[in-house]
Amino acid sequence: MASETNSSRSNPKSRTQQQQQQQQQQQLVSTMIKQGFISHPLLSPPPNFRAIPSPTLFDIMSVEQARELKPPSSESHKKINDTVSSLLSQAPFQNNNNNQWGMGDVRLTLVAKAVEAGGEEAAAYRVSVDVHRRMLAAKSRFFAEKLRRSGTHSVEILDCDDVAVYLEAVVLMYCGDELKVKLMGMEVSKILALLKISSAIMFDDGVRACLEYLESVPWSEDEEEIVISNLNQLHLDDSRTNDVLQRVTSEPSTSTRADEIFLQLSFTLLQAKADKPRTEMKALIYRLLREDHDNRIDISKDTLYHICHRCLSSLILCLSGATCLDDENRQDRGALMGEIAREADNMQWVINILIDFKMGDEFVKLWADQKELAILHSKIPIMYRHEISKITAQVCVSIGRGQVIVPKDIRFAFLSTWLEALYDDFAWMRRAGKSIDKKLVEEGLSQTILTLPLSQQQSILMKWFDRFLEKGDDCPNIQRAFEIWWRRAFVKQYVIESKLPVIVCDIPN
Repeated sequence: MASETNSSRSNPKSRTQQQQQQQQQQQLVSTMIKQGFISHPLLSPPPNFRAIPSPTLFDIMSVEQARELKPPSSESHKKINDTVSSLLSQAPFQNNNNNQWGMGDVRLTLVAKAVEAGGEEAAAYRVSVDVHRRMLAAKSRFFAEKLRRSGTHSVEILDCDDVAVYLEAVVLMYCGDELKVKLMGMEVSKILALLKISSAIMFDDGVRACLEYLESVPWSEDEEEIVISNLNQLHLDDSRTNDVLQRVTSEPSTSTRADEIFLQLSFTLLQAKADKPRTEMKALIYRLLREDHDNRIDISKDTLYHICHRCLSSLILCLSGATCLDDENRQDRGALMGEIAREADNMQWVINILIDFKMGDEFVKLWADQKELAILHSKIPIMYRHEISKITAQVCVSIGRGQVIVPKDIRFAFLSTWLEALYDDFAWMRRAGKSIDKKLVEEGLSQTILTLPLSQQQSILMKWFDRFLEKGDDCPNIQRAFEIWWRRAFVKQYVIESKLPVIVCDIPN
């Protein structure tokens, strides 16, 4: 009886413990349901239901960033996008441009600096291209260091000052021997931007090409200050920048068939005697060549210079004949005068084609070397020879416009050979026959002189000063060049920062 009583007394306690355990299990299940570890039996989805995954922390941050950043203005976005599209349409590494490199193994992403629009930060422009590790590593020491590991890579360069210029620098890595030609016609500011990027990524061929371009083309006065400032900021070796800075410092601190047809037409054209049809056909051939030049008509450099040398030989022959005639042979002199004018006009026609095809650099050296022709030129009357000086004027204009890129030594030799003859013939060039554009010639001559080192500028302009006082309007008026030289020499007097070597040594206690 007692045992029964004890048993009945113990049952309530065990039931209480069971109830507590059940409550704890229910609380645990409820907690797990709330935290998503298990599903509620009454809220379980049907069998065909596909749950949407919860957003990750990266997704949440991306959404928040997209809410904070506003898109850039449509005008600025369109402008840079048009430039980038134009570059990519001609880029050698694009698959739609007869790509010989195959699939790219480096995804290169360029991101512009973020800008503020209406007090809020706008989304930065970015562009991604697939390029080739072997090309980047071969041309840029920066990429060679970063891409040492084989395989595919993803490179992102942030805060680019100009995404389009940075992309163009990458495109230029693929140009090889045509790198110099690709730079022709670019503004100085564009070349400086390419130089800055080429220096930053250690693209040595790009740095060299930009410096050679800057050394050869004319600068405006505003541009020369920008050039000096940029070169000082880049801290390039003096040996690489001295040639560029010498002008402002005293111290150096189509098919073979097309080629053959053009050659045949040219010889027939240049030998024609009738002036009017010859002039019309020259204009026609010249216009056709300019129209077809964009389609890469295959007129070779050798062919053009073969014609040029033939014109030059004919010109020397005419002048040699003119020096042998006396005053009694006036009829022969008149015919010879016509021959000289025709051969000089032929030469100018060939030079125009060379300049348009960006092949005029060798002619400047060829013309500078014509010492014999210059001597013959000085021995015959101005009325017969002045057409030859138009060739000199034509070369000055092309150099002054940056259409012909030659070293300073050749530019100085060219002026040393032919400048005095140009001074002597200038009055006749303006008045006789097909007159020249006086202002155009004077501007071209001025710019050509100002591309030389400062000491050579002084030598030429001091002689011009005496000549102008004597001849007045019969001499080219290049006072503007004189003013710029004067300010460079005596007013501005640029000081180029010297890159001194730093020597580190241990000092004993």
